[in-house]
Amino acid sequence: MAGRVRQPTGRYGGRSAEERRAERRSRFLDAGLQLFGDTPGYRGTTVAALSDAAGLSTRQFYEEFRSLEEVLAALHLQVNDWAEEAALAALAEAADLPLAERATAVFRAYAANVTGDPRRIRITFLEIVGVSPQMERQRLARRSRWVDFICAQAATAVERGEADPRDYRVAAAAFIGSVNGLLHDWTVGWVDATLDDLVDELVRMLLGILRPAVPWRAGAP
Repeated sequence: MAGRVRQPTGRYGGRSAEERRAERRSRFLDAGLQLFGDTPGYRGTTVAALSDAAGLSTRQFYEEFRSLEEVLAALHLQVNDWAEEAALAALAEAADLPLAERATAVFRAYAANVTGDPRRIRITFLEIVGVSPQMERQRLARRSRWVDFICAQAATAVERGEADPRDYRVAAAAFIGSVNGLLHDWTVGWVDATLDDLVDELVRMLLGILRPAVPWRAGAP
């Protein structure tokens, strides 16, 4: 399809065209979360199957989206938005706590949100990978946003004397890469651990990055 089908206008059944469109879009995204995040997965789903799962027609699909990839892109952003909202809410509640407690609260909230629904974690760490150059750019852009989040928390820790003043961007990128890699491997069953184990280990890594470095002494173990 070269573009979306032209949208209808006016009111019908007491709802505006914008309201009807929002409802249809939500139904398509719900169907995408189910099919992409479970069976048969993104690569095994067709427009017809997605439309059938949403209880809508393929014509209505093309009124809202250009392709299945556009649905996947919207879901990827939505899942990340949910996780970011959970992390920010936890940060607001833990704002006055020491660094270790803040980091634990925020990361537990993030992990609980993204892993609480197996479909979300599959979309975030499996289905999104290697789809297309455009999707890779979106995935990396969203990763960069999480790097910015970690850097902002590092800046707060520096202001409070909880961390050394330095450029944390490379360390934050390494940490986010570790989060993505570990959660991906855990999702596919390669890592035998509980979610609490993963969170505890990742929090230790984050604290190791943010805490003031211990001066190296010759002969120290």
